Amino acid sequence: MSRAALLQQEMGLGPAWQARAGWFEQHPAQLLRQAPADGDAEEPAALAAEIAPEPQPAAVAPTAAPQQSAPAAPPPVETAPAPIEQPVPTPEPLRAELRTELAPIDWPQLQSRVAGCQDCRLCETRTQTVFGRGNPQARWMLIGEAPGENEDRQGLPFVGRAGQLLDNMLQAAGLDREQDVYIANVLKCRPPGNRNPAPDEIAACNGYLLQQIRHIQPTLIVALGRFAAQTLLETEDSIGRLRGKVHRYQGVPLVVSYHPAYLLRNQPDKAKAWQDLLLAHKVFRQAGN
Repeated sequence: MSRAALLQQEMGLGPAWQARAGWFEQHPAQLLRQAPADGDAEEPAALAAEIAPEPQPAAVAPTAAPQQSAPAAPPPVETAPAPIEQPVPTPEPLRAELRTELAPIDWPQLQSRVAGCQDCRLCETRTQTVFGRGNPQARWMLIGEAPGENEDRQGLPFVGRAGQLLDNMLQAAGLDREQDVYIANVLKCRPPGNRNPAPDEIAACNGYLLQQIRHIQPTLIVALGRFAAQTLLETEDSIGRLRGKVHRYQGVPLVVSYHPAYLLRNQPDKAKAWQDLLLAHKVFRQAGN
């Protein structure tokens, strides 16, 4: 036994590995070097095929380039992609084309048309229409969203607690509700349950509101509430992004503020509404009034 085998035996590593007799002589690499016997010429070749390493992709990659000389297959015919269905735009109530299509009518005739309007389904659920209130020759015009339950019953805009709050705010700003301002709504009929107005309902009232603005010719417009502001300015921006700025509607300065009904539920925002009134006063004075 060799010295290395004795050391491994003392360390508990077992006997050293030893090749079996004849193992190297039977190794495939050794057999390939031997001359094939008669009738056995194909056996070493088959054995070599089994142990030959498989060709790697990198080895054949350089030979792929010369094959580009073969005629290329015609490119597939591209078909036009199916058009993406776009959402149907919400009808805008005060579009430019409407401004030229509406023939002016006098004030009493406009009131009569609104009272008998049946252009949308709201005529089936209303008690009466709500045309407006105030001085038709006022320089200030306040526009809200739609009549509520009290307005539908009395036929006047901004009555009840929200109306009282608006009166107090106007009085604090030095304005008289009956003489200095005219108040109207985007819709002239109450939506059931005070829900948001539908696009077709807005479209049905487009002409009425536009005719009112044409008759009054206000120096300043104040949009009360998110819905009125978004409708007049044709935008989806929040009231927080719209207020505090001076907008334009058909060349008339427009200031956005909160709806009085909203202020009843959110008392801290009354201070912001007061700032909006101060801004409106500033714009009104700058207009030379």
